[in-house]
Amino acid sequence: MLAQLNLGDGQNLGTADGRIALDCSVRKTRQGHYVISTTDFFFPLVDSPYLQGRIGAANVLSDLYAEGVASCDFVLMLLAACRDMPEDQRTICTQEMVRGFRDACTDADTCITGGQTVLNPWPIIGGVATSVVAEGEFVPSDGAQVGNVVVLTKPLGTQIAVNVHQWRRHHHQQNQNQNNNNNNKFWKKCIDQNIVTDDQAEEMMHQAVCSMARLNKNGGSIMVKHKACAATDVTGFGILGHAQNLVENQKEKVGIELHTLPLIAGTKQVNDKVLNFQLTTGYSAETSGGLMICMPKETAQAYMEELKDLDGTDSWIIGNVIADEKQQARILEDVKYLEV
Repeated sequence: MLAQLNLGDGQNLGTADGRIALDCSVRKTRQGHYVISTTDFFFPLVDSPYLQGRIGAANVLSDLYAEGVASCDFVLMLLAACRDMPEDQRTICTQEMVRGFRDACTDADTCITGGQTVLNPWPIIGGVATSVVAEGEFVPSDGAQVGNVVVLTKPLGTQIAVNVHQWRRHHHQQNQNQNNNNNNKFWKKCIDQNIVTDDQAEEMMHQAVCSMARLNKNGGSIMVKHKACAATDVTGFGILGHAQNLVENQKEKVGIELHTLPLIAGTKQVNDKVLNFQLTTGYSAETSGGLMICMPKETAQAYMEELKDLDGTDSWIIGNVIADEKQQARILEDVKYLEV
């Protein structure tokens, strides 16, 4: 949207035209360093305000890590307290969101140095994250090369897992308004057709929360070491939407072919049999998703092995960078789905 407004001055690094940033604004200072900054926030999608705070911090920091930086120098917090809550509930909710956000920033070895607080109908949390780096300490997001492989560091399917959790919760609460009747209809279909059980829905949500709350810090910090050429993180546009954004911002005329989609276990069945979230076509939104990195085939395996040692989680080679004058990203017809 911002790019369509013709903003920017052509001096932003890491995008083909030097205007609006792909993930972060990357600016060279008068002193010869680079300031990398980003902003993001989001609405509640989990039951716990503490976890919302953690996910909110992981989400905003993820854009920095997509630039291959090893650390964030400081964070400004953006906070909206819910004016429609009773005061005692608002106080607890707001304090817990802040605590979760702060704890995630502490885990990221950064600190909150300021911000802005407002009253709003919805409780919202996010921030502005900034790193100051020298030449060679980050990965410009426009250097993908033909022959690169594409690595993904988190599975897909968080939107579906969260929705299934909401269907199940509303069903058990037996609320009677129209929205909840719709939720009950979807959950009833899950149960009646043996698509998802209570235990499976709980595990699906657990895996999604663990993924959303996990920092991409380690994944970003070893990108330079393993010669990454370009990257983005996977969030609201889905895996294919972000792959398309990435190829459109490359200096070379390249495309991306995705041959493998790792999915949180159970999410594909829900997408195929209950409600189409466009998971298999690549447009299901993710929250605090993984890094999608274009890197040499020769270094990808070592990158994934080191990340497994650091995070204890898997990553996957999901595609290839190809020559393409039209700069298109696509999912191959014989794509392989991995349930993880």
